[in-house]
Amino acid sequence: MLDSLFRKKPLAKILKDVESNESHGAGGLQKVLGVRDLTALGIAAVIGAGIFSTIGQAAYDGGPGVIFLFIITAVTCGFTAMCYAEFASRVPVAGSAYTYSYVTFGEIAAWVIGWALILEYAIGNVVVSISWSSYFANLLEGVGLHLPAWLSTDPTTAMNSYEEAIAAGTSTEGLAWTTAPVIAGFRFICNLPAAIIIILITMLAYVGIKESRSSANFMVGLKLVVLAIIVLIGIFYIDADNWSPFLPNSFTGVLKGVSAVFFAYIGFDAISTTAEECANPQRDLPRGMIYSLIICTIIYVIVTLVITGMVNYSEFNNVADPLAYVFEKINLGKVGFFISVSAVIAATSVLLVFQIGQPRIWMSMSRDGLLPKRFSKIHPKYQTPAFSTIVTGFIVAIPSLFVESALMTDLTSIGTLFAFVLVCGGVLMLPREENTAGKKFNLPYINSQWIVPILFIVFLYGFRERIINSATNINHESHQEILFLIFIVLATVITIASFIKKLSLIPVLGMLCCLYLMIEIPARSWGVFFGWMAFGLVIYFSYGYWRSKLSTEKV
Repeated sequence: MLDSLFRKKPLAKILKDVESNESHGAGGLQKVLGVRDLTALGIAAVIGAGIFSTIGQAAYDGGPGVIFLFIITAVTCGFTAMCYAEFASRVPVAGSAYTYSYVTFGEIAAWVIGWALILEYAIGNVVVSISWSSYFANLLEGVGLHLPAWLSTDPTTAMNSYEEAIAAGTSTEGLAWTTAPVIAGFRFICNLPAAIIIILITMLAYVGIKESRSSANFMVGLKLVVLAIIVLIGIFYIDADNWSPFLPNSFTGVLKGVSAVFFAYIGFDAISTTAEECANPQRDLPRGMIYSLIICTIIYVIVTLVITGMVNYSEFNNVADPLAYVFEKINLGKVGFFISVSAVIAATSVLLVFQIGQPRIWMSMSRDGLLPKRFSKIHPKYQTPAFSTIVTGFIVAIPSLFVESALMTDLTSIGTLFAFVLVCGGVLMLPREENTAGKKFNLPYINSQWIVPILFIVFLYGFRERIINSATNINHESHQEILFLIFIVLATVITIASFIKKLSLIPVLGMLCCLYLMIEIPARSWGVFFGWMAFGLVIYFSYGYWRSKLSTEKV
């Protein structure tokens, strides 16, 4: 059974299956995407809810120095992007990290990573749809329309707001909890705009990649123009005193924003799910990922410096719309309304990219027999994975009606980082001589034998006090510090392997950076993550293990 769990799908077979369309049922996908389209999809995914919402809390925790966290996260994603690019050049098919893991680690790892990617795409879109709903409600207020509070929030948030008002002795009039209709003894509270936008985006993803591409390109162009206008206006209101101190809470404060900042970068890897819709995937996929990552990092750093220069970092606590907030503070409310419009557009583009990505992963899993065949059926007219797209719409729309976004953000970050670790590790397992003919991208080999040990020693010295305190007081330490010690153990193993086997530097650094970012995510989210993984394994052993094509073909 152990051999069956780690059975690998040969790369040659993957390419042959795609070429023959034996699993498509009705033709293949349209090959219409070029490097500009892929770069636009990457920007569409990354420049979204993060820059219009989570950037505020990150700035409050880390001050202006939070730009260092953006750069660190970008470098981490850069290492991972180059590993994705190597895989995309060798395995130019849909499926993203799921397919890559199937080639290198085997079936059980592929299933786990496919299940984790649901957290990145489907659950991530729940968070983005909730952010979209918040900005949309503000837009309606701006034009004189009022959406009842009980139709634009979730029950948990509504109850918390009510309890906080009671505790503070303030009025509860107009709150969702007090105005919601009571049905069968329960207050009916839901986030209706969040569900509606998911349904509309799903319809767009259903009818074709060309339409999705055109919509994404338009929205990307528009929000880049809006961000440029924000920066050009904002620089005239910068007060350099707001940048002092630059690191008010030291680097510890900067690291508090890991989950929020990393969530802002989630999505650049969604480009790899469209491999079979690229005209030249081996050349264009690597370029699209790397170009979009560079552009987005520059935008994040500039915008963060501008808003922390306009308003002191200490004012961003619990500010859901920081870009609009800073202009309201300088009495430019009309600009704030304009920003709300752009935030709605930005969030819409993120939703579109994720709703495109998730069905294509399920399509790949279905082709391999791990999910029912219907998930891999291609619509004869629209040439999209129709059933998978519809299922994705339901899985995102229904939770967006009722769940709160805080826990979802952490879960999405864990799932994505987990996928990144496996992609970086998978590159190390690829034989470099395999399938090099015709490749358009080669991950440069840099010997890590001495570089990684030196970097690890520097890291140990810099965190020596934390290591000593965590190790000597392990019985009294928080779960967060236990996670930190686990990272030290894993990093030691990776460092020793790098020295002995002379591993390639870029994938090793990608693994180490992603592992470190993972342990900085609140420990409470890890319990839910492991529960989600356990549920996925139940499904695998109930269906996928027995129906896998590798299993049936072997028999």
